[in-house]
Amino acid sequence: MALVLNEEQRLLKDTAKDFLSANMPVEALRKLRDSADETGYSREQWQQMCELGWASIVLPEEYDGLDFGFMGLGAIIEESGRTLAASPLLSTVVLGASAVLLGGSDAQKQAILPKVASGEITLALALEEGHHHAPLNTALRAEANGEGYRLNGAKSFVPDGHSADKLIVVARSSAAPGDAEGLSLFLVDGDTPGLQRQRRNMVDSRGAAALVFDNVELPADALIGELGKAWPILEPVLDRGRICLAAEMLGGALECFERTVQYLKERDQFGVKIGSFQALQHRASLMYIELELAKSVMFDALTAIDDNRADLPQLASLAKARMNDVFELVTNEAVQMHGGIGVTDELEIGFFLKRSRVASQLLGNAGFHRDRYASLCGY
Repeated sequence: MALVLNEEQRLLKDTAKDFLSANMPVEALRKLRDSADETGYSREQWQQMCELGWASIVLPEEYDGLDFGFMGLGAIIEESGRTLAASPLLSTVVLGASAVLLGGSDAQKQAILPKVASGEITLALALEEGHHHAPLNTALRAEANGEGYRLNGAKSFVPDGHSADKLIVVARSSAAPGDAEGLSLFLVDGDTPGLQRQRRNMVDSRGAAALVFDNVELPADALIGELGKAWPILEPVLDRGRICLAAEMLGGALECFERTVQYLKERDQFGVKIGSFQALQHRASLMYIELELAKSVMFDALTAIDDNRADLPQLASLAKARMNDVFELVTNEAVQMHGGIGVTDELEIGFFLKRSRVASQLLGNAGFHRDRYASLCGY
């Protein structure tokens, strides 16, 4: 397991930090929220990110990718967490492109992945159907219809699903909800007749969508992989997403911690800096310890993706459960240590707290991943 970034990865991380701090600070997210932007992110800035190679960083060279690996992408995503940068990086590159790469046909890969790399199209994974992360509970039906398929059902929460050019839809073609058998993946254009997309404005100012599929007709080549055999594809896709989301959460937690420590050094109370109070020092020390442990977990998890290790599922759940807890701890402490101003919209600390609440539920909360980790370990 690598415990530090190599020279190329450090350079990439520094480049990402410079770009994001200059072009996509937290204030940019505030502007997107206040303007009620329909997309939820700046398409111009997303194109700039693609020109920097971020959309192609984990794609093979044969699809116009850089094949730089998830350690490099994780470094970028961590920096995006520090500025709460709104972009389709997770939905398009980590989840969408991974589904096509791991399960798609050669024709599908050639048609989609180069366009993802260039920023020409965006993707979104349509998975959730309830209030909690439960991929095996998929009930949206896929039925054979002549030489193609017909989809009927609904998805309740699809990040960037309102703006994505193409959706990768998880549907049930056989068996009952709760069964790993019978799941299938379908590629659906965003403007397909019968598909209704309604945007949901989240508390963290990000965009998501509720989708309704009303007799959506698809050709045979819309199927990704084999009919009813999607779970071996979907599970590693979700694990990649969980780890990369955890990397974003680590970046947000680190930024929140550093801002709080700086505030403790500056804020006067009773004629002294509040950072001199032993109780606050103890609480800050606990945050520091938890963050250092989280860094080690993240390095191991990202390495596991690149090395295609057998323990990837365990590490994905470990990383996500860990960061769910740590991000919540750090944002809670940050708001409290800032005092009354910490809960006002004027201060950016509140944006981190709101992001932590949504991110901790996305792709599985701490309870889900503790249970999964225990099951994977044979308990």
